[in-house]
Amino acid sequence: MTAHFLSELISFLDGLPEPRIVMAADYRIVAANAAYIRDFGGTKPLAGRCCYEVSHRFDVPCDQAGESCPLKQSLETGEPQHVLHLHHTPRGEEHVAVETTPIRDDQGQIVYFVETMRVVRQASSRAAAQGLVGRSPAFVSMLEKILRVANSDAAVVLLGETGTGKELVARAIHEASAREEGPFVAVDCAGMTETLFESELFGYEKGAFTGATHRKQGLVEAAAGGTLFLDEIGELPLALQVKLLRLLETGTYRRVGGLDWLPANFRLITATHRDLRAMVQAETFRRDLYFRINTFPIHTPALHERIEDIPLLAASLLERVDRKPGRRFSPAALEWLCSRRFTGNIRELRNLIERATLMADGETIDLPHLLDMADDVPAALVGEDGAFRVGEVVDLATLEERYLAWVRLQASGDHVQLAERLGVSPRTLYRKLREAKKD
Repeated sequence: MTAHFLSELISFLDGLPEPRIVMAADYRIVAANAAYIRDFGGTKPLAGRCCYEVSHRFDVPCDQAGESCPLKQSLETGEPQHVLHLHHTPRGEEHVAVETTPIRDDQGQIVYFVETMRVVRQASSRAAAQGLVGRSPAFVSMLEKILRVANSDAAVVLLGETGTGKELVARAIHEASAREEGPFVAVDCAGMTETLFESELFGYEKGAFTGATHRKQGLVEAAAGGTLFLDEIGELPLALQVKLLRLLETGTYRRVGGLDWLPANFRLITATHRDLRAMVQAETFRRDLYFRINTFPIHTPALHERIEDIPLLAASLLERVDRKPGRRFSPAALEWLCSRRFTGNIRELRNLIERATLMADGETIDLPHLLDMADDVPAALVGEDGAFRVGEVVDLATLEERYLAWVRLQASGDHVQLAERLGVSPRTLYRKLREAKKD
C-alpha cells in the first residue's frame, strides 16, 4: 500500500466525527484523527505507541492481559470485530465500544487496521448520579449484550433476581437504540385484571363502559415509535397472555369498545424474576408467548455475582439518596457491605444506605450506622458488660455469623489485625464475611 493511499486514508478519517485510529499489525498506532486525540489522546504523542499502552496502560497486548483483543481477532478472521472495553480517557476510565476493521492492499493482504471508538453513555465505570454503574466482568457481559441488541427491533427479555435494576437496563437499551427519541413506556404486569389490562394497554372509546366519559389513549398507543417495557411479565394470568400474544403476532390492537384495528409500533422489552422455562413446563405460561418474547434474553446479575461493584454502587447510591452532599463511607462500612448477601439486591442496598444516611450526623457513614439499620443483624449481640451473648440455641454457621458481626465492632475496622487475632489469614476472613449471608 502506497504512502499516498495511507495519507488519503488518514485525511479521510480526520474529517469523521467519531474517534478513530490507524494501526499496524504490531499494535502500533500509525495515526489518529482529531476526534480521537480530543477524546482519548491525552498530552503524549500517539504515533508509534502501542494501542494497549494508550487505552489500557498495559505492557502487553489485551489478549495477554486477560482481555479480548479485537485487532488479533480481526487479523485471524479477516473480518471486522466488535468488543466492549474499559479505556483510559482524560476523564478517567470509561466503557468504550470498539470496532476494528482490517484494511487490505492491492494484493488483498491486511496491512492496517482502523479502530473506531464509541463511548458508552448508557453506563458508567465510575460513581454516577444516575443510570447503570459497574465494571465487573458480569456487568460488562450484560452491557455488551445491551449494545449488541439495542439497534435491532428484537424482543428482549430481562431475567434475574428481584431488585437487580431491570428497568434501568430496559431504559439503557431504549436509549442506545434508534428509537431513543421516542417514548419509553413502562407497565407493571403484577396484579393486572383482565379489564384493567385491556383498558390500560389498549385504551378505550367514549361510552365503552360506565364512567368512560371520553376516549382514553392506551399505553400501546403512547409507546408508538418508542419502547414498551412490560415488567414482571411472569405474573400475567393466562387469559391476558392470550391478548398480549395476539397483539405481538398481528401488530394490531383495538380499543375497548372500538371497532377499528389500529397498527402498533413499538419495541418490546419484558422482564421477570421468575423461571419462565419452568413455568412453560408447568403450563402456567404460554409456550408460544414465551418464544415470542424470548428472542434475546439478557441476564441481569445479582449483587453476589458482581461483588467488586458494590463499593462503586454504594458510592453512586449515596450520591443519589443523601441529603448532605459529599459524605463518604468508612473503609469498615464498605467492607461490611461487600461481605453481605443482599437478597433484595440493588433495591435492598439502596434502602440500607438511605436509612444509614439518616442515622449519621457527621461527614462519614460508618459501620454502626449500617448495623443499626440492617434488617437481618441480630438486635442483641452485646450484653451489658460488652460481652458477646447468644440467647438461644443456634446452629454453628449462625453462631459464627453472629460472632463475626460482633467481633468486627471490636476491631474498629482493622481487618488485618482482626484476622490475626482470630488466627486466620485476611483472605480467609474476607471470604467468611462475604459468604456469611449466602446460606
